Amino acid sequence: MDLWERARAFAGEAAKRSQELSAEAAKRSSALVSETAKKSKEIFSETASKSREIAAEATKQADLLAGQIKHLASDLPVPSIPPIPAIPPIPSAAAPEPDAAELERYGITDDLREFVKGITISTFRDFPLQDEPEMSDVPTVSNVRQDLNQWQARHATLVLSAVKEISKFRYELCPRYMKERKFWRVYFLLVNSYITPFEKKYFEELKVKEEEEKKDSQKEASQASQAAPAEQKDTKAPSKTSASTNPEHDLDVFLLGDLGSDDEGPDGGDDDLDDDFDKIDATSVST
Repeated sequence: MDLWERARAFAGEAAKRSQELSAEAAKRSSALVSETAKKSKEIFSETASKSREIAAEATKQADLLAGQIKHLASDLPVPSIPPIPAIPPIPSAAAPEPDAAELERYGITDDLREFVKGITISTFRDFPLQDEPEMSDVPTVSNVRQDLNQWQARHATLVLSAVKEISKFRYELCPRYMKERKFWRVYFLLVNSYITPFEKKYFEELKVKEEEEKKDSQKEASQASQAAPAEQKDTKAPSKTSASTNPEHDLDVFLLGDLGSDDEGPDGGDDDLDDDFDKIDATSVST
């Protein structure tokens, strides 16, 4: 029984002691927090005061430096700056837009544009046309293969610049999904009914022009061949009539005779005269 009482008394004493320690710790903690807050407030106040002093000093120094710079600048002569000339606009490097007459000549009409708007990439990709073996020796100029004829090549060049849908299709399809040659074959098959009249008219006009140029060249050659004998005849005529066209020469020939023929001929008369003289000499000697 005494042991129980002692244990109970010890537990009560321990609890009391614990409460005293907790109260003491709380009191000391409160005092420490209060002291810390006080110290922090003092440090903050001192820091703010120092910052204001530093800012005031910096402002003072900046004002002093600005005054010195202004004083020095007032003593320097201000150079006159010439006006900056206006910069002319840089001309655009883009190719000039084709005129309406050329577009019409090569079949790029409003009807063709409307038809192209209904074409999709699937139209080209699913078109029932097999790829042909690529001809490596066929050159490509201005994004258009040169295995097209003259009219088709110009039409393809114009349609790439004038109809953005075709340019977009070609960029997305070639060469990932199809060859350049197949793309243009499919295109011209799709738009055949829209461009055939213009292509036919172009080659008819070209044929007429070539025939006219051929006739002109033949006519010029004929005129040149006819003019050549006349020029030769004119150059030979003065040599034949030069003697008769000189009256003084004719008069000398009439009065003096043709001395050239006598001088150049054989001396037959002189030989006979010499023979007579020889006979006379022989006769005189014999007598």
